[in-house]
Amino acid sequence: MNWTVLITDYAWPSIEPEKKILEDAGAKVIIAPSTDEKTLIRLAEQSDAILTCFAHVNSKVIESAKKCVAIGRFGVGVDNIDVAKATETGIAVTYVPDYCIDEVSDHVFALLLSWNRKVIQLNDSVKNSGWGSMELNMRIMRLRGKTLGIIGFGRIGQSVATKAKAFGLKVLVCDPNDNQNLNNEIQNVSLNELLQNSDFITLHAPSTSSTHKMIGTNQFNLMKKDAFIINCARGALIDEKALYDALIQNQISGAGLDVMIENIPSSTNPLFKLENLIVTPHTAFFSQESTLELEQRGAMEVVKVINGHMPDNLVNPEVLNHKNPRHQLTKS
Repeated sequence: MNWTVLITDYAWPSIEPEKKILEDAGAKVIIAPSTDEKTLIRLAEQSDAILTCFAHVNSKVIESAKKCVAIGRFGVGVDNIDVAKATETGIAVTYVPDYCIDEVSDHVFALLLSWNRKVIQLNDSVKNSGWGSMELNMRIMRLRGKTLGIIGFGRIGQSVATKAKAFGLKVLVCDPNDNQNLNNEIQNVSLNELLQNSDFITLHAPSTSSTHKMIGTNQFNLMKKDAFIINCARGALIDEKALYDALIQNQISGAGLDVMIENIPSSTNPLFKLENLIVTPHTAFFSQESTLELEQRGAMEVVKVINGHMPDNLVNPEVLNHKNPRHQLTKS
């Protein structure tokens, strides 16, 4: 079988694992030299499948992909893919929703502990000014008995809750779903109640029209003065202007961000000048193990669709009812 797959972009050193899977399945692999719309439109025209990481596979790219059977996401969310357009066109969309649960939940606690134990400031003070040069007058909480608020209680949120219990933290959850993973030790409360009562807040909601900038001025006003908010989910969940104001006005104590509204924010972003912000460049997902899993499973999903086999994680099952589908999938 001869077919072509376009890889729009990737965030790891090598694509050899996914390339081997795709080529063993008979694919010719094309790597986009750029993720601009014009380039992707041109390359999509000859592609039977598209694999994407952060690049925007929008309606124009999908319209140009006349041969395309499958669009696969290297990742958890699919907000960079026009899923509605793909479904309308009869294209199956896949993703890998469960590859980095441990890594992201570990990263949440890396940010939380680095902030609460003042690891960065103490490290800098020793290296720059000598041992014991920083006065111990900063706020450091005893974690046991404090409250962690988790907004969104999917796979990663549940993993965070499990790890929180090991530290003796109380857990509040705000999740619109009637989640079966809640127990007597974890309360599902309103967003306002969570914000008012949490010492630490971590976001794990998807990026949708209803969650866009869900944390803004009104929400920061509800938080405790010494609250610390963490976002390892999607940058669009937080209004960055409101966050900046809350941080400089000491409405909250600090923030830890692994994601921002812009995929590659400008180095002049005013948030980067604030000492009460810890920021990492969208690396919460990363470990050698998680990346290899993502590459291999992401590639296998589109191979399955091409071969007419149901993928493990089909984003748009309604495409199975399409009158003129591009795929050969059938309902089980």
